[in-house]
Amino acid sequence: MYKQLMGLQQLSRRTISSSARRQVDNMVKEKQKLFQANNGIPVHLKGGAKDAILYRLTMALTVFGSGFVVYELLNAAMPKKA
Repeated sequence: MYKQLMGLQQLSRRTISSSARRQVDNMVKEKQKLFQANNGIPVHLKGGAKDAILYRLTMALTVFGSGFVVYELLNAAMPKKA
C-alpha cells in the first residue's frame, strides 16, 4: 500500500512539474499596439470578429430583456378580466 502511495506521489509531482515548463509567448506588446492604434474603431471592438459577435449578442440580449421586462410590467399593471 505504501509503495502505491509513493508511486502516485511521484507521478503527481512529475505531472505538475512538467506542465509548468511549457513556454507561452508573451503577446502583451502586440496587444498593446493593437488596442492603442488610432484607427477609429471603438476599443471594445478592436479584438476582431469575436469581440463584434460578443458585442452584438450582448446588445440583442439587453434589448430582448428590456422588452420582456416592459411586457411583464404591463401585464402586471393591467390584469386580465375574468
